[in-house]
Amino acid sequence: MAVNISLKQLKVFSTINHCDTLTEAAQALFLSKAAVSMALAELEKQLGHSLFDRVNKRLVLNQEGQKLLPLVDELLHRAQDIEQLLEDDSTLTGQLRIGASDTIGNQVAPYLLSAFRQQTTHQAQSLFISNSALICEKLVDYELDLALIEGKTLHPELISTQFSQDEMCIICSPSSALANITVPAVSDLENSAWILREPGSGSREFFLRAVAPRIEHWQEAFQLNTTEALINCVSAGLGLACLSRLAAEPAIKDGRVITIELPLDMKRRFWLLVHKEKYQNPLLKRFIEFCYQWDQASS
Repeated sequence: MAVNISLKQLKVFSTINHCDTLTEAAQALFLSKAAVSMALAELEKQLGHSLFDRVNKRLVLNQEGQKLLPLVDELLHRAQDIEQLLEDDSTLTGQLRIGASDTIGNQVAPYLLSAFRQQTTHQAQSLFISNSALICEKLVDYELDLALIEGKTLHPELISTQFSQDEMCIICSPSSALANITVPAVSDLENSAWILREPGSGSREFFLRAVAPRIEHWQEAFQLNTTEALINCVSAGLGLACLSRLAAEPAIKDGRVITIELPLDMKRRFWLLVHKEKYQNPLLKRFIEFCYQWDQASS
C-alpha cells in the first residue's frame, strides 16, 4: 500500500515531540489545535501505528515514534537544505542547539561561540548548560544537535570524540591546615571532608575516579549543583573540592581559596558528542570542524 506522507505531517510530529501537548505544538506552528490534531491523526493512519501515548493530556513518544524520530529529523533538515540550495554556499543558515556541561558552558563555550560567529557570521545558536547526564539525555531525545561535556559517555546511541582538555585542581580554604603544608602528599587528605557536585556532573565523576580511590577515609560534607556555591563553601572552610582550574581561577586570584598541588595526573578531556543517527547538515558539520580547529588555535 502506497504511503502519502507530507512534510507538514512530519513537522507536526517533530514539534509535538518537543512540546508535549497539542496546544503548545499548535502555538509553535502557528496552526489551530484542530489542524495539528488532524495532521497527526492522518500521519498515524498512513503509517498504521500510533506514535504517541496519551498520558494526562500529554503526548509521550512511544516505541514506534522513537523509531521514526531520527528519520524525520533527517528529512526535515534535508528539506531545509533543499530550500537553501540556491543560496550562497558560504552562508550558513538554520538553528544550532548546543548543550554544554557546567565548566565548558561557563568557561569555554562563550569564547568558542564568539569566535565561531566572527568567523562565519552565523548568529542563530542556543546554549543549554547543565550536568553531563542531563545533556546526554537531551541529545538522545534530539532536543540538542550536539553536546560538549567533560565526562566521557558510553551511551550506545552517542558518538563521543575528544575536542579539547583542561586541568582539574584541589582547593581548600586559606584557613585550612592543608594550606600551610609546603609539599603536600595524598596522605594529607586522609579524614577530609569534600564539597561535591551532584551525580551526573563531570567534576564529581573525575573526583570519584581519580582522587577518591587514593584516600582511605573521606566523607562527603555537601552536595551542590552549582560551581559558585561549591567554591564559596570551600572558602568558608566547610571542606575541600576538586574542580576545573578554569572555574577556580578567579577565586584563586582573589585569595578566597588555595590550591593543593599533589603529584597526581589532573588532566581531563573535553568530549564532543553527537547522536549516531543525527543528520549532519552543513551548519552542524561546520561547527564540529570549528571545535577541533579552535582548540588547536587556542592551545
